[in-house]
Amino acid sequence: MNEALLRSLTPSVLGILVRRGADFAAAEDAVQDALVEAVRVWPEKPPRDPQGWLVTVAWRRFLDATRAEAARRRREDLVDEEPAPGPVPGADDTLQLYFLCAHPSLTPSSAVALTLRAVGGLTTRQIARAYLVPEATMAQRISRAKRTVSGVPFDQPGDVATVLRVLYLVFNEGYSGDVDLAAEAIRLTRQLAAAIDHPEVAGLLALMLLHHARRATRIAPDGSLVPLAEQDRGRWDTGAITEGVGILQAALARDRLGEFQAQAAIAALHADAPRAEETDWVQIVEWYDELASLTDSPVVRLNRAVAVGEADGPRAGLAELAALSDALPRHTAVAAYLHERDGDLPTAARLYAEAAHKAPTLAERDHLTRQAARLNACLRR
Repeated sequence: MNEALLRSLTPSVLGILVRRGADFAAAEDAVQDALVEAVRVWPEKPPRDPQGWLVTVAWRRFLDATRAEAARRRREDLVDEEPAPGPVPGADDTLQLYFLCAHPSLTPSSAVALTLRAVGGLTTRQIARAYLVPEATMAQRISRAKRTVSGVPFDQPGDVATVLRVLYLVFNEGYSGDVDLAAEAIRLTRQLAAAIDHPEVAGLLALMLLHHARRATRIAPDGSLVPLAEQDRGRWDTGAITEGVGILQAALARDRLGEFQAQAAIAALHADAPRAEETDWVQIVEWYDELASLTDSPVVRLNRAVAVGEADGPRAGLAELAALSDALPRHTAVAAYLHERDGDLPTAARLYAEAAHKAPTLAERDHLTRQAARLNACLRR
């Protein structure tokens, strides 16, 4: 990889994008994406026209980002057009809509997708990312769900499990920062917990509260991600943690374990550690074993590999990771982290760069790019 060539081409590529109509900040982001792609692709497939290649890739990234931003603004405009709260508000039927969209005529996965799109306000791309499927596949699934329920009387609401899945995914999107839906998901889950005496409803509410308690520390003032181990635990919301742990303990005492209770137990163990070094990783691995037996989710097994790496050492974590598909989201980032902990800095730096290219959000991409740059700087010393 000719780093000098990339540096020399960057100003001209940036200028071309600006002349084509991109604002400078967006053009910089697009060019950075193109440079990350070049680092990944060029060593094996060097282009005949490096500048033309960079301009093409950067312009495509700019268009994708522009479309995403326009969609976000449209959603915000719709929110602004909603009537402001007044002295005589209408009944809040949002939770009822969640149940109605989870219609018995739909499969659970289709019902969740339809509800997220129609009521939750998520884009098709966000829903597809949550389900680990291509956006086109999810668009077809939502269209089929709409056709299925068209003309069907909505007098048979769906089941609690489907609604819980919807609320969980809505919260996750809000927690990631892409759409600020986390507080709304917590509000609706509180309503559901007040109406239904079910340990998994309580487990989901506890999970949301425990994660939400850390939200203020997840992003640095400059917008960069702060990993869990580096967060200022003194700024965590102790009130939310106390409430979440209390709700979880009451749910677990009923001895009807479900996946949300298991996830909440893992979050509680993180919240309980005064310092990252004091985290009870052995017990976290045990809870991941419970969670894997309940869900058989590859994402759960990926997270378990991280926990094993912390409890038993990075090589044990890498052994667990080797049994999983490298197509899993964040698989490459986990591999980079475990290789770094094992002392293999060249491999870790390469994997961090690859993970940056695959990152689902700008914040994650920037974080992983910085990790790669940090290790490369260490290797040059």
